[in-house]
Amino acid sequence: MEKVPMTRKGHSALEAELKHLKSVERPAIIQAIAEAREHGDLSENAEYHSAREKHSFIEGRIKELEGVLSRAEVIDPAKMSGTVKFGATVTLVDEDTDEEKTWQIVGEHEANIEAGLLNIKSPIARALIGKDEGDSVEVRTPGGEKSYEVLKIVYA
Repeated sequence: MEKVPMTRKGHSALEAELKHLKSVERPAIIQAIAEAREHGDLSENAEYHSAREKHSFIEGRIKELEGVLSRAEVIDPAKMSGTVKFGATVTLVDEDTDEEKTWQIVGEHEANIEAGLLNIKSPIARALIGKDEGDSVEVRTPGGEKSYEVLKIVYA
């Protein structure tokens, strides 16, 4: 089985989501199904069908999270240094627009570009791996070629 790299923070967030689904969402939806069932004819009971659909989604997400967490390889970025690797927080400057961006390279299941968490499998992250401060990086993105300079690498 392929290990899933993730940071301690990402692992904790997925564990918290799993705990919430099991201890809050699952019991609530089971209760909602029971109440909808009491309303009689199930073939025309929209509340019942909606609750069953939500229950199915919750169970699927629980299975997905359990699978990911069982294969998780937690990597502590604070124990690393040097060139860009998994867990690095990298500050770049766009060589065309002089716009600065800061991203942390994280696992696939914790990535959130709006929060500055960049998927290790993304084109930008793959281009950054192994680079050092001051290096130029050429990245082929869906929007075309981009050039970045690595300003700072931090492991925290």
